[in-house]
Amino acid sequence: MPDPPDEALRELFDAVQRQRIYADGKTFVDMRPIGKVKSIMKAYRKQRQKPDFDLAQFIDQNFLAPQYPAPNYQPTNTTTAREHVTNLWGVLRRSNRRDRGSLISLPYAYITPGGRFDEQFYWDTYFTMQGLAADGEWGLIYGMVRNYSYMLRKLGMIPTANRTYFLSRSQPPFFSNMVRLLAEHNGRARTFTEFLPSMLSEYRFWMKGKKEAAKSVEYSAYLRAVAMPDGTILNRYYDNRSTPRPESHREDLITADEANSANKNRIFLDLRAAAESGWDFSSRWFADVDDIRTIETTNYVAVDLNCLLYQLEKTIAEAYSVIKQRSLARRFEVAAKRRAAAIRHYCWNSQSNFFEDYKITTGHVSGRLTLAGVFPLFAGVATNDQAQAVAERLEKDFLCRGGLVTTLIDNKQQWDSPNGWAPLQWVAIVGLRNYGYDELAETIRDRWLELNELVFVETQKMLEKYDVVNIRAGAGGEYPVQDGFGWTNGVYAALKDDQKR
Repeated sequence: MPDPPDEALRELFDAVQRQRIYADGKTFVDMRPIGKVKSIMKAYRKQRQKPDFDLAQFIDQNFLAPQYPAPNYQPTNTTTAREHVTNLWGVLRRSNRRDRGSLISLPYAYITPGGRFDEQFYWDTYFTMQGLAADGEWGLIYGMVRNYSYMLRKLGMIPTANRTYFLSRSQPPFFSNMVRLLAEHNGRARTFTEFLPSMLSEYRFWMKGKKEAAKSVEYSAYLRAVAMPDGTILNRYYDNRSTPRPESHREDLITADEANSANKNRIFLDLRAAAESGWDFSSRWFADVDDIRTIETTNYVAVDLNCLLYQLEKTIAEAYSVIKQRSLARRFEVAAKRRAAAIRHYCWNSQSNFFEDYKITTGHVSGRLTLAGVFPLFAGVATNDQAQAVAERLEKDFLCRGGLVTTLIDNKQQWDSPNGWAPLQWVAIVGLRNYGYDELAETIRDRWLELNELVFVETQKMLEKYDVVNIRAGAGGEYPVQDGFGWTNGVYAALKDDQKR
């Protein structure tokens, strides 16, 4: 496995990103070196001494720009959004059987989100699969699940996406949910048996550090494991490195410099951990809701993460039952029950009547209302009374003209108000239906679909995020709004078909 660009190119990488040779920091880390990196670095160290040295020209001569394929399909005025989604699967499909620069090869074809995101992104994939399933693309789904099984065997984890610079962090662990989705078509016994070893690898990755966490003097946490006051191990988002993110090197340096913190590495770690959460960035992770410089992601036991790990434990238990390993099945069933009880105890705020992240240093819930609070309904962890309270809060505070808003804070971060995101609409709708709140679920579905369709008529595009308050394309974040877009397409297709039934 080649080194990530920041390690392989060192001072050249730093110069390119600091000088902003490219408007998007992801451009350079996705470029492919022409020839051997050692030779390029030798030439750079020699040529940069010249008074007329041109860094941009040097990069053009020694690297191939990433080729983000432009869509070769344009919808007509009569194409519906649903037809557009089906037509886009071929546009977003990639096959990559050998490593290229920072891109890691995968054995099977996959669907990318679109735009600058030209890889198989972890949590995006689950929501993209909803649309693939609606269109009967089970072969693609199977291949994408097998790609993750391959990465778990090779890397011991599922990285954010198949790039070398993502190998220190993952994303919300939806792998067991993908296995369950695939089992609907391929059969439960066959699918659970095939992917049990992979699910165990995923579990080991997230639980690594649990013994050290129980003995840790710092926040009772180690890596992604957190020892709660009663001894239960819950989890947080983390990253195995504490340097600026290669794809956002300049932005992270600026944030750390402006934070006036004596511990810049901690700032970098928390920025990376927020990226692992998928919520990069959000007031959810800030001590001051308006200031990214106060980011403290690793200080929170994340409610969504723990609900997904509960589902992983439950699925592993079921898989062991399938192969008649009853003692191991019981072990994971007990682990799941203990985690569920801990989520209900530590992440429930009886004042707000909502699930929240748990702040490790204070020993209390965060006091932040976000759509992460619907994950206990999605996972089936909430009690009936808790589910009722969450449903009432969603309808009262989160429901907008275009669907559910991500948080109640408007601070220009993309995972805050006024933005809404397809995956969170899906999680909320499924969660509400799990507890019988079908009418509210349908209202959310219908408003989200209408927003998608209105923007599609205006732009002929499906977008990464939407402004659910003002009924338009979303905004905010470190890069322009992207079109494509994998998880929006997947959720739209599945919900549109559901609406017609």
